[in-house]
Amino acid sequence: MERFMMFNDRPIDSFLVMQLSDLAQTLARDRRWTVEFAAHSGVHLAKQTIYVSQFWDVYPSSEKEQAMKSDVVLRMIGTHRHTDIAVVRTFRQTAEAQPLSKLLKQLFSFAEDLRLETICERERPGLKRWFRARRRLYRQYFAQQWQANRTRGALTDQFLAAMYLRLTTDSPLDDVPLAPMADEAGQARLEALWPQFFDVSSTAETARWTLAIVELVEDVLSNDMVNNYTSLPIVDDDEDERKTTLQDLKRTDPLENRDTSNDSTNSEVHRQVLSTWHRETSRTGGNVLRFELERGTRTGMLGDGARPGEDGDQALAIVQGTSRPTNRNEYGPEAQASFDDHPPAGSGALYGEANRQAELVLLPSPPPSPIHLQQYRTKQTTVAPYRKRLVRVMEQWLEYQRSAWRTNLPAGRLRKQLIPFFTDERPRLFYKKGEPARRFDAVFGLLVDCSASMHDKIEETKTGLVLCHEALKTLRVPHAIVGFWEDANEATASRQPNYMQIAVSFRQSLEPSSGPAIMQLEPREDNRDGLAIRWMTEQLLRRSETQKVLLVFSDGEPAAYGYEQNGIIDTHEAVAEARRHGIEVVNLFLGRGADDESTRRTIENIYGRFRVFVPHVSELTDRLIPLLKTWLQKSL
Repeated sequence: MERFMMFNDRPIDSFLVMQLSDLAQTLARDRRWTVEFAAHSGVHLAKQTIYVSQFWDVYPSSEKEQAMKSDVVLRMIGTHRHTDIAVVRTFRQTAEAQPLSKLLKQLFSFAEDLRLETICERERPGLKRWFRARRRLYRQYFAQQWQANRTRGALTDQFLAAMYLRLTTDSPLDDVPLAPMADEAGQARLEALWPQFFDVSSTAETARWTLAIVELVEDVLSNDMVNNYTSLPIVDDDEDERKTTLQDLKRTDPLENRDTSNDSTNSEVHRQVLSTWHRETSRTGGNVLRFELERGTRTGMLGDGARPGEDGDQALAIVQGTSRPTNRNEYGPEAQASFDDHPPAGSGALYGEANRQAELVLLPSPPPSPIHLQQYRTKQTTVAPYRKRLVRVMEQWLEYQRSAWRTNLPAGRLRKQLIPFFTDERPRLFYKKGEPARRFDAVFGLLVDCSASMHDKIEETKTGLVLCHEALKTLRVPHAIVGFWEDANEATASRQPNYMQIAVSFRQSLEPSSGPAIMQLEPREDNRDGLAIRWMTEQLLRRSETQKVLLVFSDGEPAAYGYEQNGIIDTHEAVAEARRHGIEVVNLFLGRGADDESTRRTIENIYGRFRVFVPHVSELTDRLIPLLKTWLQKSL
């Protein structure tokens, strides 16, 4: 599988992310909590998000897993329950006014974390091994930093490293010097003050201890810290939001020069067209190309010539409400109708918290062109032998169910062969005829990943879709085939358009003329699998059939706007929800990535054992035959 989206140039361990999320939600007893990766560990109470430090990425997997879990436990049990938020905010304001503000905040953060580690170990003794691993890795790191900072003369960084080593030591012989740059009296006062940390019992006491320690050494430390090893545990961005005003968003920088033009506004104006082309202007309804000038001459041109805007322009869009298709929308009136019939999924997070800002747009397929009809007939010819084989097997199964007699029964019709009456101690001389033939009580939903990575697999995927459609149509089994993708060009933090192109609907699936619209499915941009699975689950639950099957044709992990990290978890939750409602969800993984162990484990984490790897897409039809046969037999 070709990975287009990486996290800090490293692939995300989806299984570990799911473990951390489950751990956070279990400790909080709230499914709304999420886990994200950041430079430093912390907790955002308003967003209900725990940030796990990237510091642990460089360590072996076993140690990294324990350390990351300790981050989650420390923030959820410790910071969330035992840290005074008001004290932290007050300390932040106090520290920012001091010359050694970075040292104050980082020393306070480490000291508060060590106090909370003791509380977590006392409340949950089984977590001690995670915190031992955490302290061991930190001690190894700061031992190296103490030596390195002493060599390059970064005295403040050296002091923080020494302080952490002193606070976490288990041996009285570990006497790394705290402030060798201070005089003997200063060192004596510091040696008498730092052990008082072990008596602190609240966030306020930790803050007072930190301020006292830094006050002792601020005379001998001329500069603040060079590096940022940690940050305050409470992530609070309210201050930054209050500092940003509407005037800041609309700010226009003045010109560097103050030249003015003496030309009359009535003089002849010469215009020159600057021809440009890029991805945004390659289609109608794209963004407006704008320039910001910092040098030039002030003139009166275009003083009152503002261009009337519309809701499709994003250059000046500061706040926009519920988005609607513009008069330049490339999807036409079908998309407008879908907006009217289906409200955006962003209102209320109908399709999962990770899809709160996603807008669902249904695209009914237009009438197929002659080219699509010809392509469909060609694929019909290709899959005809497979379709006939499957239909023949299923019809024989139906005939067998109808004509087969059940013999050796204790009750029923008396059979002609009565020899067992004389030879067996407990003879069974009766039989029953088979039940009347039944039709298949099943319904299928087929989701097709139409992301850009499917460009080299879409044609073979269409062949498999045609096989499914023709076989199910012959056996009179209703089904739907829908392609899904997200428009990456239009996706923003507040709106992510997701399109569902209905190639075959449940209502039209058994009509003789249905099918050619499958040829209209093409690779587009991103894929938000969790949203598509929830939507198809909703459609299947409206059906009355007993056997419900959801097939997902894809070539890898979900990838969309703001979906890189949460996408795997969201898709896994969508699959679990569908299965709780009795829907069988199976993934058909297409492409070379099926041979990659990491990719296989990711897909298994999402779909469990209900996944089929197809390394070569040409094998898709051979893999589909036994699957369809199994599901159809179960529906009888």
